[in-house]
Amino acid sequence: MKAVSTFNRRSILRGLVGGVAVTLGLPPLERFMNTHGTAWAEDKSDGFPRRFGLFFWGNGVVPDRWVPKSTGTEWALSDQLLPLAAHRDRLTIVSGMRVGVPNTEPHFATACGFLSGRPILKNGSDHTFSGPSIDQVIAQVVGQETRFASLEFGAHNSQGLSFNAPNSKNPPETNPFLFFERVFGGSFALPGSEPKIDPTIALRRSVLDGVMDQLTAVKTSVGAADKLRLEQHFEGVRSLEKRLAKLEEDPPNLAACALPTKPLEDYPDIEGRPQLFEKNKALSEIAAMALACDQTRVFSSWFTAPVSNVLFAGASSGHHELTHNEPGDQPEVHKITVQCVEAFAQMLDALANVQEGSGTLLDHCVVLGTSDVSLAKTHSPEDFPVALVGSAGGKLKTGLHYRSSSNENSSKVMLTLARTMGLDLAHFGSDEGFTDVGLSDIEV
Repeated sequence: MKAVSTFNRRSILRGLVGGVAVTLGLPPLERFMNTHGTAWAEDKSDGFPRRFGLFFWGNGVVPDRWVPKSTGTEWALSDQLLPLAAHRDRLTIVSGMRVGVPNTEPHFATACGFLSGRPILKNGSDHTFSGPSIDQVIAQVVGQETRFASLEFGAHNSQGLSFNAPNSKNPPETNPFLFFERVFGGSFALPGSEPKIDPTIALRRSVLDGVMDQLTAVKTSVGAADKLRLEQHFEGVRSLEKRLAKLEEDPPNLAACALPTKPLEDYPDIEGRPQLFEKNKALSEIAAMALACDQTRVFSSWFTAPVSNVLFAGASSGHHELTHNEPGDQPEVHKITVQCVEAFAQMLDALANVQEGSGTLLDHCVVLGTSDVSLAKTHSPEDFPVALVGSAGGKLKTGLHYRSSSNENSSKVMLTLARTMGLDLAHFGSDEGFTDVGLSDIEV
């Protein structure tokens, strides 16, 4: 096979698999960019697996109306937590935590600092995480057992903040119909049925074998950063091949597994306002069944994005605009935050409605509800919003409000969550976000 001597951003790797020509594109590499990088040049779980979920909304909270007044186990839901009343006994609120990384990029730096424990990386006007987000830290271990290492979705047109590594994002699916088709269409088989064998699986699984010589040649002619990108790119292809192999296996025999209702093909805006709750409900029900059918054990739901200016029901202006321009105690911003928490409750309801053994799917989960800032008006990294729902099969305390009195590092929460999911993790984050100590007060 001829080695690659010269190549550009339009180059593809070609090879033969079973006598059939196959091609594979290259990821964006520094070699293709200009100098600015901006242009082309098991326990109490009843035997059920533990699951991790992330529910995210943009533009923070109103801390005075988010944080409960009392701590410990005898506490009352605050105004902005009232939508979670049905899940009060499964809920733990962590307050008083601080995102310690430099707040260099409003909204995004604190989101990166909280979700990854690391400073944000800027590349011209663009930015990226400098390490994996918590969902992917967990998925890299927990996701080895399932067809999808993780699933990402969102009710609004958001790019999400799920990162495998720098410049390696997992964009969410925002169309419920396409999300359904991805998980439950095509080759999906219900428990007790025969697996549906795709005749192209063998060919698709071996696609890398046909181009490996050229890949090796490419790796010898690029820098260290591009080598890392290539490795991430092809690891993603290998991950796809692993999912294809899962389709050839007998479906897991899980009593709770059933096909969710197929959603509408389109959810058009109504008078300039997106159908956020309709989409969120459909996406949540699909995700719940993806967990119940053991298609994945990790998900992230991106309800709205940082700096999102979506027009909510009853609002006189876009969300982000109101956080900076509404005077006084910002009653409209408060009402929007309540709507975001109502959407979080929709997700939790979908999980709680699935019976698993003597409990529910939600009992075998821990779902983190959070945002990109605390008070959006000031882009505050302090008193960061953290709501944890579910005990992950008895690994986390519930019905608790823990408040830090010393602005503790928010990465402590993430380290505890990773360990709760079974990861043997010594530390989390880097620089000012580094910690090797979890939050023992919420651990069982």
